[in-house]
Amino acid sequence: QVQLVESGGGLVQSGGSLRLSCAASGSIFAINDMGWWRQYPGKQRELVASITTGGSTNYPDSVKGRSTISGDNAKNAVFLQMNSLKHEDTAVYYCDTDVTATSRARFVVWGQGTQVTVSS
Repeated sequence: QVQLVESGGGLVQSGGSLRLSCAASGSIFAINDMGWWRQYPGKQRELVASITTGGSTNYPDSVKGRSTISGDNAKNAVFLQMNSLKHEDTAVYYCDTDVTATSRARFVVWGQGTQVTVSS
């Protein structure tokens, strides 16, 4: 079993910054990639950023230049630094990981989500 624990969400003023953290634990054989998604009420989750263990990153245009994803392979952790936050960044942010367990089963695990609220 693999679990993700997120932290770092909260209330921030428009133009401010926030750093989200996510750590995976459990029966991990290998982390294939990790990412951050966000979900607005009544909408599907959308990708914010992803990173492979090799360090390749991917961002949608909506956050490119304002967000930076980084990882710590030794700690099975991923971080999302968000700058110049806008009101429209207000959402629940979820961490996910594509993981191979010690059983060699491969699957995606989601965190519980953390609320980010940007006041205008």
